[in-house]
Amino acid sequence: MGIIIPILLIIITSIFIWKASDGFDKASSYLGRNLSDGVKGATINAISSSMPELLTTIFFLIFLKDAEGFSGGIGTVAGSAVFNAMIIPAFSIMVVYFYKISKTISISKKVIYRDSITLLIAQITIILIIYFEILNWLGGTILVSLYILYVFYMFVNMNKKEPAFYEFEKNPNFKNRFYSLLKLDFYGAVIGDKKLIKSNSIILLLVSLFFIGMSCLLLVKACELIGEEKYSFLGIHNLNGLNLPISIISVIIAAAATSVPDTIISIKDAKKGNYNDAISNAIGSNIFDICIALGLPILLYSLIYGPIVMSPEVFTFSISILIVLFILTIITFMVFVIGESMGVLKASILCSMYLFFIIYVVINFVT
Repeated sequence: MGIIIPILLIIITSIFIWKASDGFDKASSYLGRNLSDGVKGATINAISSSMPELLTTIFFLIFLKDAEGFSGGIGTVAGSAVFNAMIIPAFSIMVVYFYKISKTISISKKVIYRDSITLLIAQITIILIIYFEILNWLGGTILVSLYILYVFYMFVNMNKKEPAFYEFEKNPNFKNRFYSLLKLDFYGAVIGDKKLIKSNSIILLLVSLFFIGMSCLLLVKACELIGEEKYSFLGIHNLNGLNLPISIISVIIAAAATSVPDTIISIKDAKKGNYNDAISNAIGSNIFDICIALGLPILLYSLIYGPIVMSPEVFTFSISILIVLFILTIITFMVFVIGESMGVLKASILCSMYLFFIIYVVINFVT
């Protein structure tokens, strides 16, 4: 009974993250409407859907203020990365198949090579930073700079595209802004029945970001409560938690919760036939997660509190989980590039790999 309250908190925060990220996605999609296929998915979509991972990692590190908090961030990013690389493409394929849109999806090999190679470089970089104990402003700067170079490369090589007309669909169920807010329809609450323009899309972006941030803060607290043997919450005392390290809770629960926006955005792109964006969003999100969702908190924390010092247990967990992530990324890359298309068989392989990852974490780190 002791874990019911934090589980309910996780469900509620996941819903808020999903709804707020939907508003964030609409605003960012408008602002990035003239980006070419593949670039939009790897940048605008990836950043908008990865804000929960960034904020969750910041809260884990700043809120807990120690290396264990950083391991919670690594767990969230690593678990989310595996979820993104395997579950999101698999779900995208299955949705396309079961909606009878197509039996397979085809992806640009250029997009896969570009994003996968960058992702592998980012993973090697974070492994080396942890191994050589460069968890300070230098390590954070290296990761953030790597992402800046990645984005710069894409924009320099982006195909020119004519200015796009943003299709505006009036919400037929819109009544008023207050009613929309009660339904967690942040788009309706901010935009109403008006047309998206630059100014109100920026307001929608900021409002959605605020609610994502508050939801991620509660998510971190819920994960902390689950990991404690006994806790007190809102005046209720002596409830039993699971007595698990925050890193284990984050790699399974927080990772899945923060990956909800990535999943929804990719599925929407897949249903529209934007397969490059659907897959590049998943891979691009992983690059953002490692370079920014880990790099930026490392940079900020070290500037405020000094370098992060990891205990042997946290060091072992971090290195182990990142090496497993690196190996799974290579296998996923091979699944993507072998053959001309991706169907239900490849989707099943990807789902099986995710299941293997969860079993590996439970067997090796849950005592």
